[in-house]
Amino acid sequence: MKINNTEIKIINGDITEMKVDAIVNAANSHLIMGGGVAGVIRRKGGKIIQDECNKIGTIKIGEAVITGAGKLKAKHVIHAVTMSMDNKTDENIIRDSFRNALRCAEEKDIETIAFPALGCGIGGFPLEEAAKIMFESAKRHILTREKSRIREIIFVMYNDEARQTFLKAIVGLLD
Repeated sequence: MKINNTEIKIINGDITEMKVDAIVNAANSHLIMGGGVAGVIRRKGGKIIQDECNKIGTIKIGEAVITGAGKLKAKHVIHAVTMSMDNKTDENIIRDSFRNALRCAEEKDIETIAFPALGCGIGGFPLEEAAKIMFESAKRHILTREKSRIREIIFVMYNDEARQTFLKAIVGLLD
């Protein structure tokens, strides 16, 4: 689907294999890439990503920062803080972290960005609700920015069932 000049795609796959300008990591506030998607990004991309996170240190919940992507196919990793160290998240945190990830992307002139389902893994947030929040936030971002550099937003789901749930959740939001 296309909104203005930005294509939005929902696919299933491995976000660490995406050849895009940036992938998004659903991070914790200490930027420790231990488990879940973050752990896979660290293992596949290399220690350099965690080293960059260590230099940044702790950031606020809902904020986002950008690092290099090490050995990944992507050029950057945007770390969107979707939970604190206690692994708790909510609708407002997901909305803020998604919005701030897009802000980071705009600041770095990123044209292609891939998101996992923020807050739905270790954070335990319902996939259908996250889909609605993320899609509404993407749509708002695209429609309110006169000159967005982002040409493609890809929601990368871990399997077809998740992709179908995500797709079904946003169908009613297309108006």
